[in-house]
Amino acid sequence: MNLTIAGTGYVGLVAGVCFAHVGHTVTCVDIDQKKVELLRSGVSPIYEENLEAFLKEGIASDLLHFTTDYRSAYASAEAIFIGVGTPEQSDGSANLKYVATVARQIAESVTHDCLVVVKSTVPVGTNDKVEQFIKDSLINDVCVEVASNPEFLAQGTAVHDMMHAARIIIGVESKNAESVLRSIYAPFNLPIVAVKRRSAEMSKYAANDFLALKISYMNDLANLCELVGADIEDVAKGMAYDERIGSRFLQAGIGYGGSCFPKDTKALEYLAKQHGYNLKTVGAAVAVNTSQRTVLFKKACNRMITFNGIKVAVLGLAFKAGTDDLRESPALYNIPLLLEQGADITAFDPVAEENCKKQFNFSMTYSPTVAETLQGAQICFIFTDWKEIKETAPEEFKRLMRTPLVYDGRNLFDPAAMKAAGVEYYSIGR
Repeated sequence: MNLTIAGTGYVGLVAGVCFAHVGHTVTCVDIDQKKVELLRSGVSPIYEENLEAFLKEGIASDLLHFTTDYRSAYASAEAIFIGVGTPEQSDGSANLKYVATVARQIAESVTHDCLVVVKSTVPVGTNDKVEQFIKDSLINDVCVEVASNPEFLAQGTAVHDMMHAARIIIGVESKNAESVLRSIYAPFNLPIVAVKRRSAEMSKYAANDFLALKISYMNDLANLCELVGADIEDVAKGMAYDERIGSRFLQAGIGYGGSCFPKDTKALEYLAKQHGYNLKTVGAAVAVNTSQRTVLFKKACNRMITFNGIKVAVLGLAFKAGTDDLRESPALYNIPLLLEQGADITAFDPVAEENCKKQFNFSMTYSPTVAETLQGAQICFIFTDWKEIKETAPEEFKRLMRTPLVYDGRNLFDPAAMKAAGVEYYSIGR
């Protein structure tokens, strides 16, 4: 099938390369000419496992193309997927200007009947507005339908998640739209759940916010475990055997981050308030996460008289391992607090270092290895669960650091092993 993807961020690019991988002819549209040229050369601007391999494969097979010429890309498409960003606004609502821009461009470009599919995470009811907006703005006498197809990609495993999804949710208002989407996804051989458009839109928020609730619940519980002398990992182990709960998203830490959970929880809370309803559970998850981000810093402040002139090792910048995404990363909430107090920071991240240099003007040193980062440090903060950090032996902290004082936001190490190695070790809920 001839598909066009609007946007080459996480959602659009992953969708595009995966659609090409299963045999569709795909054209990805982006307004950034430099980014388009980079993609044409087979280089991915974002880090995701297997993404660049799929990208090169699609280009080599002539099934995957990139352009800034949206008019020609939209004119010939049988289906157009909108995968542009919907960034959070100051009040928590989603900014839909990029979706609206693409919708207008589609209306002015399509020359025959087609299906527009919104993959971007949008407030409930947005697809209705997009369809009406396109119909109001059409130049040619064509029929355009709009469907919802929310993505459920976890950063770090996005390509795998699309190729091996637990389900594909499609929100449609006609049998024709359902038939087109079923044809597009047929090569994936995955379960397809067809519902109404608004239900599909809500399912995205419902799923992400439920997972955010699990994380915040465990973090809240971890803080209580510390006060009463329980171990949150033992508690999680006991919970995981209950099939009603499951074992995933029970790891306590320093809060969730990334492009989805923070934005989606606030957006659903905002939507509820717009309809006069107080979504108490989601509000509580947001509040717990906001506090949890800096819990390690607060612990360290109780131990340290000052950070001024102290060499601080920061292990991990990305919000989680497997991605170079810094959005809502706990590290980015703690680094400014440390710098404000005069800390001398050396940071390590195997993938996100360049993004951090480009996006933030932090007065700190970057190091290529964990060992070099720890050398001579008086305190260490662990913010990301990279394998390079996990594989560091407890004895290395003792040997390399001037003062082996470690604050671990990912619970990567056994407290007993760290103590035996002579490391003063603090983690979450243990």
